Formats: sequence, structure tokens, C-alpha cells
Amino acid sequence: MSERKVRILMAKFGEGHQEALMRLAGAFSEAGFEVIYTESEDPRAIVNAALQESVDHIGVTTLPGASVEDFRTLFALLKENGAHSVAVTAGGYFDEAAVDQLKQLGLVTFFPKGTTYEELIDWARRNIRRADQEAF
Repeated sequence: MSERKVRILMAKFGEGHQEALMRLAGAFSEAGFEVIYTESEDPRAIVNAALQESVDHIGVTTLPGASVEDFRTLFALLKENGAHSVAVTAGGYFDEAAVDQLKQLGLVTFFPKGTTYEELIDWARRNIRRADQEAF
């Protein structure tokens, strides 16, 4: 019986082109992760997708227009639904003060714009575990 792959839900907050997120999803898939992608920017839809797909991790790309409130709602919904084992990371555009707020809400780490796919995949291989394995 083969071991289940780590399942990552990729989503975005803010306005912008989705091509970069689709390339990122492809890179993670090629690296051996199971990637679920949602086009919705609504925190409720993102959490519902995470629960329905039994994901181990949520990665959020932040684009212009993303807000701390988006993340506040996301974390509140994860908690409300008992999804404590689903870790969340983000990357893209956010100022340092906002990133500090996100980390206080529960964000594991924030990857600034310019982080390479290789750096992201390396971090994911070292840090993301299936929900039924030991977490961070």
C-alpha cells in the first residue's frame, strides 16, 4: 500500500493574475505533493475546500488588496471547524507590520515576493507533514 502524499490547498487573497499561482501549483505537483487549487478568495470557501479535501496545509498567495481580516476570518473558521492540524503559510505582498499580525493569528511563516519555487518546495519538504503525522 503506497503512502498518501501530503495534500496542499493553494488559494489567494487579493486581486491579480492567477498564472503565477498555477505555475506554483504545477511545481509542487511535480515535486510530489498533491495540490488542490481553489479560485475562490472567500475564506469560508477556502476552509470548506480544505475540509472537504482533507488537506494537510493551506498556502495562500497574497496579492494587492489582501487584508489581515481575510486571514483573521480564515483562522477563526479553521478553529471553529476543529481543523487545528491544518497549518497555513502565505507569501507575496504584505508589509512587515501586517506579517507580524498574521503570525500572531497563527500563520506559520510568510514568504516574501521573490522567494523561488525551489526554496518553497524545500521548506515544504522539511516542514509540512500529513495530518496523521507529527506536526510542526
